[in-house]
Amino acid sequence: MPQAWLVAPLGRSLRCLALAAAACAGPLAAQEMNGFDLKDSLIPVLQINFGGPDKDGIPSIDKPDFVMAGFAAFLRNDDQVLGLVRGKTARAYPLPILNWHEVVNDRIGKDPVVITFCPLCGTGVAFDARIDGRELSFGVSGLLYNSDVLLYDRQTNSLWSQLLGQAISGPLKGKRLTMLPLTHTSWADWRKAQPATQVLSTNTGTVRPYRRDPYDGYAQTEELMFPVQFRAAGFHPKERVLGIKLAGRSKAYPFVELGKTSGEFVDRIGDQALTIRYERNAKRATAHGSDGQQLAAVVGYWFAWYAFNPATEVFRAGEASKPR
Repeated sequence: MPQAWLVAPLGRSLRCLALAAAACAGPLAAQEMNGFDLKDSLIPVLQINFGGPDKDGIPSIDKPDFVMAGFAAFLRNDDQVLGLVRGKTARAYPLPILNWHEVVNDRIGKDPVVITFCPLCGTGVAFDARIDGRELSFGVSGLLYNSDVLLYDRQTNSLWSQLLGQAISGPLKGKRLTMLPLTHTSWADWRKAQPATQVLSTNTGTVRPYRRDPYDGYAQTEELMFPVQFRAAGFHPKERVLGIKLAGRSKAYPFVELGKTSGEFVDRIGDQALTIRYERNAKRATAHGSDGQQLAAVVGYWFAWYAFNPATEVFRAGEASKPR
């Protein structure tokens, strides 16, 4: 969320930034923050943090421009992308771009979709951008909950939690977005699987140093920039996990555990069977139903998944998964 502030080495700056942001969001501002009415929020207002930028200080991409794979020379093979397939259309949204924008309002055919990425949680989530038949467009609020980006829709100014997929304040409070299957993988891996893919280009309408990672070093440190309601143990806080919710239950598949498997196996969440596929070199993990179709899931940091799902089950290679 702080973006340009993180261009310098992280180190002690993480704690300083978090303290500065917390100081800006004192009790007197609890019912209103960054231009958003938080009265009767579904989330305790004291758990909502000011992330640093003002509303729209991190600009969403509202008119995305795409190029074919052969013209995406700005991407390296190991760059991470979020891959989305809708019908016959495949699109890749590079993280070197999403690190600076976090939200892409897109349309595939007649379907409005929104691609979201929270660099602080490492989480990419795609949604159908319609509620009760009404199309919404989204921006970055500058606020956080459990260190995760809070979006807002421009039609009603309601705040939305990315990892809850739910409006937590405003006229649409309580409404939920439909999550879409999204693949978090390397550019080389996605291009091989989807050679006709379209790629979000750097023609975003704003000028940013897209080859510079504003969060360089963040994934390696155990420090968090902002508080979370529940702190996880058992793995490095930034260990990547595949997180899945089915039939009211949640389960996390840490990459470090997936790396001990054959790469594909059948597992169960409650009474439902699913197939987990993991590709170590591409750092790709996906979940699939009994019909082989990819399921909507989240790849992100362990601390973030646990903060939103403290009762999650956890997969461990070679033994039955256990509730934590």
